[in-house]
Amino acid sequence: MKKVLNIKNMIWALFIVVIYVVITFLIHIKIINAYYQITLLLICINIILAVSLNLIIGVAGQFSLGHAGFMCIGAYASALITKSIANLGGLILGVLVGMMISAIVALIVALPTLRLKGDYLAIATLGFAEIIRIIVLNLQITNRAAGIANIPKLINWNIIYLGVIIAVIMVTNFKRSASGRACISIKEDEIASEAMGINTTKYKTRAFVIGAILASLAGSFYANTFYVIKPETFGFAKSIDILVIVVFGGMGSITGSIIAAIALGIINTLLQGFSTIRMIVYAITIVAIMVFRPKGLLGSKELTIDKFRSIFKRGADHESA
Repeated sequence: MKKVLNIKNMIWALFIVVIYVVITFLIHIKIINAYYQITLLLICINIILAVSLNLIIGVAGQFSLGHAGFMCIGAYASALITKSIANLGGLILGVLVGMMISAIVALIVALPTLRLKGDYLAIATLGFAEIIRIIVLNLQITNRAAGIANIPKLINWNIIYLGVIIAVIMVTNFKRSASGRACISIKEDEIASEAMGINTTKYKTRAFVIGAILASLAGSFYANTFYVIKPETFGFAKSIDILVIVVFGGMGSITGSIIAAIALGIINTLLQGFSTIRMIVYAITIVAIMVFRPKGLLGSKELTIDKFRSIFKRGADHESA
């Protein structure tokens, strides 16, 4: 069993390396030019945001609308620090400070709000995100409504790809761990989980904090990619954008969130020159998914080596027949 698992891990590791090499080569030969590189970085940021929110919603079953608040914390922490220390060390420090603040705030928010359920929890987390935005809007250090400009561009393909891999591995390992299985149990039936002796608040809080930390990481990457951040960037609409990616890919499916972030990013890029119909086509695509695949592209399932193998085998059997 361990041997099979190691082989699968090696295949995934090889796949990760191949993706990195191919995209690096395309950047080097200018097929992925400066414009498409920005799109690529934004897709990677959205992947981190989507998998981290999917951990909270899809794995732990907690309907949160406050993800943009944690992204905001990471973005401003990184922007303030890297403006003073404009190098890789400053970026790492900014990321760590943002994560630490987000973890503390997530704990403060989680303990009272995660006792709520359904719409009440969504409203509570939405209120938290608005509180963060209003605080940022009124602080002198964050330059109030004007935001922070001229942030050093320290993010490149190498750094952000490493961030995506770390985020995906963290969420995947958590989902497969004892804590993750406890969260899935809570999502399916919280009362039964409590009856079996599972500390529901503890595991929900753990998932919430990890999701917040990764959202802060995405915020740090965002700030050091796009030069300028403003409070309105991290409003209610941003939380909804992240939620759309999670629902599009399938709640509970990490690979689904990755595919959805890539697909929606490509659709937005292809339709960039058609501003009048871009949002219409974008909305029709989402509605079509909800009609024909109400559970999202992959539902709660994951793309695995075994599934790829079965698909290829089915195709080979069909051709031979």
